[in-house]
Amino acid sequence: MVENRPFGNILAHLVLIVGVLVIVFPVYMAFVASTWDPATIANGKLGLLPGPYLVENYSRILFEGTGRTTRAHVDTMLFNSFVSAMIIATGKIAISLISSYAIVYFRFPFRMVAFWLIFLTLMFPVEVRIYPTYKIVADLGLLDTYTGLSVPLIASATATLLFRQFFMTVPDELLEAAKIDAAGPLRFFKDVLLPLSRTNIAALFVILFIYGWNQYLWPLLITTRDDMQTVVIGIKKIVAVQDALTEWQLAMATAILAMLPPVLVVVVMQKLFVKGLVETEK
Repeated sequence: MVENRPFGNILAHLVLIVGVLVIVFPVYMAFVASTWDPATIANGKLGLLPGPYLVENYSRILFEGTGRTTRAHVDTMLFNSFVSAMIIATGKIAISLISSYAIVYFRFPFRMVAFWLIFLTLMFPVEVRIYPTYKIVADLGLLDTYTGLSVPLIASATATLLFRQFFMTVPDELLEAAKIDAAGPLRFFKDVLLPLSRTNIAALFVILFIYGWNQYLWPLLITTRDDMQTVVIGIKKIVAVQDALTEWQLAMATAILAMLPPVLVVVVMQKLFVKGLVETEK
């Protein structure tokens, strides 16, 4: 085994160190750029040490706005992204749990047809169905709302497939024992399946939260007011200026702050996340 060989240990650690440096160095340089003025960045004189504008740049994006193209504060955009990501993640998990439970434990006509129709939606990217979805949201008057920003994205065929595969591994003896105890379908779902699915739910929550946080195309279409913009849209608007010097220090500062919530979610749920992925593979 590799762990019993000194050379193998050294090689493994070297690979890990190189991987960490490749990932961390661009993030560190983004942080360094966020502490300098735009002239220094534009002239290519950016060094490896932070500059003297750390407090000024971060105070500006948090309390004064992010640039010429948007007046929204970063804290507002972060809140919008957080609400949207939470609704998307929890909505996808809730719908997928219920649909998977119905497909596995209930016998009804065209049950497998329904499953395969859900599965086939994996072949259609968001861009294919984005116009009819936008038309429905606009007709319902849900533009510039958290509902319009999040609800159209909460259906997930991937999560349904994963939960279905997990439910199929649950021993039939648990279902029989629940029937002997006079437990109904809802009680079996709540008291047996949900506790068993805890790690899978945690793993999917991390993945789906990051998915919702990184959404760009749908928020770009659905939001027109500055106070409803997500942080990804904010970064794009900071960079997309015409006939003016791009304020890269503000873009980098916003990007650094935008990375913190997903990183925090991964760190807090790391153990459950890894365990859930391992159990899903079984």
